[in-house]
Amino acid sequence: MSGMQSLRIIGPKGFRISAQKLAGSSLIWSRKSSIFAPTDTYARRHIGSLDENDTEHMLNTLGYASIDALVAAVVPKKILTRRPLRVKPAEGFTESELTKRLKEIAAKNAVLRSYIGTGYYGTIVPPVIQRNILECPEWYTSYTPYQPEISQGRLESLLNYQSLVTDLTGMSIANASLLDEGSAAAEAMLLSFHSTRGKKKTYYVDPSVHPQTLACIESRASVFGINIVGELPENDKDLFGAVAQYPATDGSVNDWSALSGRVHAAGGLFAVASDLLALTVLKPPSEFEADIVFGSSQRFGVPMGYGGPHAAFFAASDSHKRKLPGRLVGLSKDRLGDDAYRLALQTREQHIRREKATSNICTAQALLANMAAMYAVYHGPKGLEAIANRVYSIATVFAFELQKLGFNVVNQTWFDTITIRTLDADKVLAHAVAQYGINLRKVNETDVSVSMDETITKEDLVDLISVFSTLSNESPAAVITQDSVDELANKLGISSISAAPIPSQFKRGGKILNYKVFNNYHTETEMLRYIHYLQSKDLSLANSMIPLGSCTMKLNATTQMAPLSWPEFGSLHPFVPRDQANGYTELISELEADLADITGLDATSLQPNSGAQGEYTGLRVIRAYLDATGGSHRNVCLIPVSAHGTNPASAAMAGMKVVAIKCTAQGELDIADLQAKAEKHKDELAAIMMTYPSTFGVFEPRVRDAIDIVHNYGGQVYMDGANMNAQIGLCSPGDMGVDVCHLNLHKTFCIPHGGGGPGMGPICVKSHLEPFLPGHPVVTMAGDKSAAIQPVSAAPWGSASILTISWAYIKLMGGKGITKSTEYALLNANYMAERLKNHYPILYTNSQGRCAHEFIVDVRGMKETADIEPIDVAKRLQDYGFHAPTMSWPVAGTLMIEPTESESLAELDRFCDALISIRKEIRQIEDGEQPRENNVLKNSPHSLKDLLTGEWDRPYSREQAAFPLPHLKERKLWPTVTRLDDAYGDLNLFCTCEPPALEPEIHS
Repeated sequence: MSGMQSLRIIGPKGFRISAQKLAGSSLIWSRKSSIFAPTDTYARRHIGSLDENDTEHMLNTLGYASIDALVAAVVPKKILTRRPLRVKPAEGFTESELTKRLKEIAAKNAVLRSYIGTGYYGTIVPPVIQRNILECPEWYTSYTPYQPEISQGRLESLLNYQSLVTDLTGMSIANASLLDEGSAAAEAMLLSFHSTRGKKKTYYVDPSVHPQTLACIESRASVFGINIVGELPENDKDLFGAVAQYPATDGSVNDWSALSGRVHAAGGLFAVASDLLALTVLKPPSEFEADIVFGSSQRFGVPMGYGGPHAAFFAASDSHKRKLPGRLVGLSKDRLGDDAYRLALQTREQHIRREKATSNICTAQALLANMAAMYAVYHGPKGLEAIANRVYSIATVFAFELQKLGFNVVNQTWFDTITIRTLDADKVLAHAVAQYGINLRKVNETDVSVSMDETITKEDLVDLISVFSTLSNESPAAVITQDSVDELANKLGISSISAAPIPSQFKRGGKILNYKVFNNYHTETEMLRYIHYLQSKDLSLANSMIPLGSCTMKLNATTQMAPLSWPEFGSLHPFVPRDQANGYTELISELEADLADITGLDATSLQPNSGAQGEYTGLRVIRAYLDATGGSHRNVCLIPVSAHGTNPASAAMAGMKVVAIKCTAQGELDIADLQAKAEKHKDELAAIMMTYPSTFGVFEPRVRDAIDIVHNYGGQVYMDGANMNAQIGLCSPGDMGVDVCHLNLHKTFCIPHGGGGPGMGPICVKSHLEPFLPGHPVVTMAGDKSAAIQPVSAAPWGSASILTISWAYIKLMGGKGITKSTEYALLNANYMAERLKNHYPILYTNSQGRCAHEFIVDVRGMKETADIEPIDVAKRLQDYGFHAPTMSWPVAGTLMIEPTESESLAELDRFCDALISIRKEIRQIEDGEQPRENNVLKNSPHSLKDLLTGEWDRPYSREQAAFPLPHLKERKLWPTVTRLDDAYGDLNLFCTCEPPALEPEIHS
């Protein structure tokens, strides 16, 4: 280590680590020592055990002299490349340097007033919601609520969201959100398609639908042979459904009863894309017999964020509840008979149905759905109606003023959007930007649309009218003032106590949101307490580690999250001119390059806004390439039986035929079976989908052989990047020969899970696939080519605003630090496996007895010896203050543990101590000291009510139930309900808030 003798790094506890002492290891990396060097370096904050003593303890436990030696025992020699990453700065920014750099980038975004509409609107985010949900780690670091006993808070909030949607749409049932309006439209089409079992092939998309929504529908339809038409056919016998927008993309409000009747007469389903704010004052789509209603809830207090993330809503009639895509929150009972919430009808989810799934939806937009729900709770029905009436009144004043100026208002009805015919749309848009700092929507060469939102002021309205008055031939000298706007409003009968009247044929009747929750929390004090009441029920990374295998629940750093609230990132409409988003362009370009470098591939698309969308997009790109190179007949996708359920579901969505590949008893891909299947399907082989390290938590030594086999038979190789946290800096998909790889930015690259979304699933590809990366119909993207597949998401760069998080993580860690993260992910997992192996069998390891970044604990034998199953261990872990590992996947009857690099040695030991203590409790059952039925595991978890009320007649003490380890007496998150009854919840499906009791009728 010549030249490094003086290198020192200040560890997280303030001591110095000697580089000379640790010569030969890869532990030490840092900036050169200088009194002037910043002290707010980041990697030591991110890696939980970057500490000489802790690292040495873990390595000693494993029997290795260095991390390099451990890595060599974990990663096969043929795979381990240690290619230096080109990520800059190599040693990472400090936190203050990163914030400065981000502010420089943000300043390159021009925040103008945007009234472009098309599903994206300015909104006022209530500060109580921004500070206490969007910026609150208890909300954004929690996981999908598969463990309901420690998820009651966000489950209640998501039920509020479902209630909001069902009430405003008039439908029977709604899910807990989808990814965006465009992909929700595609899901509506597929639900309609499958309702006829694929026997009909024609789908009508009315011209009223937003252009990006149409493109997403066409994109999904192409692989199913569905014929999308923009005019109703003369003969409806092949029509399986239709979709229309309400209000329409041009702003008009239409009665869709006739179209609905025609579709139903043909035996099809009628879907409506709608707007929740409009539905507070307009008739719900249920009144014209809609079967499906979907849209975006963005304008309910969620920033535009250059396209996302936003929660789409999806509601349907009751007959379609078992085909509803996405997650569904329902009411059930716990062990004590109390009401409790849970995810309902989970057997409909794609990861269970696999290639038989009718959707590949794997996640939702839970954090954003919770924000939208809280927006409705905070404003209540009267507040929402007031906002809607104000928006409608402003649009009405604007429309009448433009008619006075001699302009032709194209739409004769409206809610918030007015379309105006001009001589030259481009001239109007340029004039609006240059003279008033306003963005409008170009509909075509002559028509311009203006969409009002809740942010608009009287000054804004004056400017909007002035954009057109200064171009008017009727009165070119007209000067628009606030007084003249007031005068026109008065003539129209619009005042502070009287909104513009909505035409009777469209006016909504009756009360909306007549639920207690939407009528109780309208002061900030009450709202703050309600939010904190809910979050106190849930376990998040703010409480303890969440060791879910294949989920990578690592630190979501505050520095990375802060820019989400900056207007320079949050206030941009996704369809603004590209020169107003130069900051986003720079950040996106850098992130694309860094991800391509990390994966060893050539190009990146950031459009897919979930992991499953990334899978789907990667396979669509492969299909497009094959079609272009004479391989359109190739449609077989090989998938290991160990693969996550989204893999076969995504392959089915991409129109491929799934052929399963066996795994060996050691958990490795069966190369002989792969060779045989590839040979058998050599003429039809399109691709293989594989995860690396495997879903069993092991680096397979013959992965290059598998890749070569598929290539030799003309197939492409797709790698699922769910386990990328074990690869970075040590090996890469591109170096192995992979053609396309998707990444979960919400796993490896620190976007928080948000209680079940948002996520991002970009894909990286080799150069031969680059021309086929998805394009967009509204925004010209860099590198758009005629070969590009149609979009998979509504916005050009998916959920663009959260890309700042992954960019910041990579830049904070640098090329060296992000590699170090991988090494510590391997160290932490192997240390835990070593501690636990004498208490539980570790199911799969390599020839050195080592795992990758996760490992599987086998509890199958305990079913026979103690009648204990994985769910019992999972629920008992809640009593120890922990979330359970991944249950019964990829192997039934097991638990898969992934600690990530962010956890400290102390936390790793606490979790191991909990599992070891639980093993002792199981042994008491095995030895007959505790009964097999009524024991501390079968009765877990134990809520305070369970412990403190009623007689205690159990064969274990209250203290053993509540405080099985001493530290729990000082710090513990309590489950607020006892174990839920899953069967009751599915058999008695109830997915909205409890309505208020009917008031007794009063007779005169």
